Amino acid sequence: MAIKNKPYFIYLIFLLFSFGLHAQKTADRLPLTDVFLSLQKRYHIQFNYAEDQLEGITVVTPSENFTLEELLRYLESNTPFLFENLDGTFILVRSKKDIFELQQLSEVVLSEYIIKGINKLNNGSYDIDFKAFDILPGVIDTDVLQAVQAFPGIQSNNETVSNINIRAGSHDQNLILWDGIKMYQSGHFFGLISMFNPQITQEVNVLKNGTKVSLTDGVSGTISMETSSEINNTFKGSLGVNFIDANGFADIPISEKSSLQVAARKSISDVAETPTYTNFFKRISQNTEVERNTTNIVNSDQEFDFYDTALRWIYNISDRDQLQVNFLNTYNELRFNENSINNQFETSRQSNLSQHSIAGAIQYNRIWNDKWQSAIEIYETDYKLEANNANILEQQRFQQENIVSETSVKLHTSYKVNENIQLLNGYHIVETKITNLDDVDNPRFRSLVSEVLTTHGLFSQFNYKSFNNKTTLNFGVRYNYMNKFKKHIVEPRLTFIHKFLNDFSFEVLGEFKHQNTSQVINFQNDFLGIEKRRWQLSNDLDIPVIKSKQVSFGVSYNKKGWLASVDSYYKYVNGITTQSQGFQNQYEFVKTRGHYDVYGLDVILRKQIQNFNTWLSYSYMKSTYNFSSLPEKTFPSNFDINHTITYGMAYTMEHLKLSAGFNWHSGRPTTLPEVLNEIDDNTINFERSNSSQLADYFRVDLSVLYDFKIGKQTKADLGISIWNILNRRNEINNFYRVNNGSIHETLQRSLGITPNAILRIHF
Repeated sequence: MAIKNKPYFIYLIFLLFSFGLHAQKTADRLPLTDVFLSLQKRYHIQFNYAEDQLEGITVVTPSENFTLEELLRYLESNTPFLFENLDGTFILVRSKKDIFELQQLSEVVLSEYIIKGINKLNNGSYDIDFKAFDILPGVIDTDVLQAVQAFPGIQSNNETVSNINIRAGSHDQNLILWDGIKMYQSGHFFGLISMFNPQITQEVNVLKNGTKVSLTDGVSGTISMETSSEINNTFKGSLGVNFIDANGFADIPISEKSSLQVAARKSISDVAETPTYTNFFKRISQNTEVERNTTNIVNSDQEFDFYDTALRWIYNISDRDQLQVNFLNTYNELRFNENSINNQFETSRQSNLSQHSIAGAIQYNRIWNDKWQSAIEIYETDYKLEANNANILEQQRFQQENIVSETSVKLHTSYKVNENIQLLNGYHIVETKITNLDDVDNPRFRSLVSEVLTTHGLFSQFNYKSFNNKTTLNFGVRYNYMNKFKKHIVEPRLTFIHKFLNDFSFEVLGEFKHQNTSQVINFQNDFLGIEKRRWQLSNDLDIPVIKSKQVSFGVSYNKKGWLASVDSYYKYVNGITTQSQGFQNQYEFVKTRGHYDVYGLDVILRKQIQNFNTWLSYSYMKSTYNFSSLPEKTFPSNFDINHTITYGMAYTMEHLKLSAGFNWHSGRPTTLPEVLNEIDDNTINFERSNSSQLADYFRVDLSVLYDFKIGKQTKADLGISIWNILNRRNEINNFYRVNNGSIHETLQRSLGITPNAILRIHF
């Protein structure tokens, strides 16, 4: 960080800690939040609630002689909330007005899995509730896709949210949903931050295995984001600004039965160029045509802009009928000029790259009676990646487009046989169209390829929960039919969790899955080299339908603030192509199909001491490719990062949250040229593929967040974060090229020290 920026951050830190803590007057009735704090210490429990719902709510302090059960009944009688005791230490607080529930709620097996707001559920998934969320190292604006990387077995080997690897899977093998809509784009700044506005995204569900049968695609995992399902009767809103964007959010009551949520973000790069923006721009343009061009060409006027808007409308037609409408619109654009002087004349032409996603959905839920419920979900999602590359020397314009358009209709029903058994059934039809365009004006060349695939799915699932709540079994089957290929695929799914000896739980998860789309790289300089991956539809020939099988076993222990969890797994994924794996060695231009398998171990150890939380996670993973047509049939995969360690700690007070931690993992696989025999006939002689590794990765992060009141109904959040506080320039990728008869290595490095700051006003 430059010396000239230091006074600025010293001033920020001074501001952060300059607000005094104000003691509140004690009365017979106390604020419910204060009562919760004292009860948590007295009963060794944790209340999970949305702070904004508790504003203005007071209660007479309950008797110290109450048992825990008597306490919860007292609170229910004297507050507008319901209190659900999930595991003896974790108490879920919900509004009594929030009575419309379509699906049976999943119960918490392990509360505060890492920090407050992160829990493990009895369906094998992990839940992040941002209404109760504390703070993670390096993240102050609850970036959705950064937060999911806190779980062992999930990481990004190049620090972007557009390259999240779940148990050695490539990013395109993740199913990313926003209120049930499949998203084909995940990041702003071409992957450095999530494109999903954290102010309107209230909850995230992460599944590494044991996916419910109503979901398809995502052979490696599922990241499902949800907006709030509550109808708000009072206006709430917020305005915020950080070193990247300005944003706003409003929850607008329309009537007692309806409310509207809207959110928007816009980059501030056209107003101010912050240190964060500068670092981000250098990172995405590193070793691309944007950063440096060919001889005699100078790039200038580089500009980057992004925005997103999101909307969610809920209308309770009756006590039994609910309608929900969602809309999402996101946009990224990068522009720069290529300048050249030829025969004393200066020529300038603009190149640009844009990403645009627009999606909408309608959901209708109906409760027929105490046993039958149904829902119909319809969505349309569209994604477009477009690049215009100006080549001044050749007087050429090269246009590329990658367009995805998908329509989905899903009908599912739920039948409650009794308090222990529930049946889920449904039908799902998805039509996906993908178009790829390559257009050159000189010499004239145009290639336009458009493909469509329709998939029908029938699914059925049996859910069982024992009378003592100690055993949960979910078993289902999904049947898929692709009429274009006359292909039938049957996919069983299983989740079994059993609690024993009071503090232990054992789980078995398994699934078969498939997907019809993948991201491929034709050339490293496609789309200006910034976002060189394009979506492509399976043709059941050289680009097969991808299929996966996975099984995992886990044991967990949770008692007196201690949590320990161990999961072992094996995954097999067939139908991948070399183009989808991002090779930059001897197989960069080879087109063939194969499979990979991976086995590993995910471990987490967490200790909570009152307001202090500390955790340590470790992942071991071994992933191997098998391409039968290559000279090397088996070799380590490009995502074979064997060891990963994450450590974090968080301290929470009434108004102040602090968090710090580090991330370490062994080096990413790489392929080196053969020593003393590097070049043969102007071609690089490589060693065995992925037989070497880059240097180990290590990063330390810090976050601080302070909230304070600035009026009777208005409060503010002020925070700072520092990513990679030690300014370690980690190696994240390298590749080799022949230049004038000698080998040239290109080494790509991670973000250096990157500060961020946030100010948000809630009203």
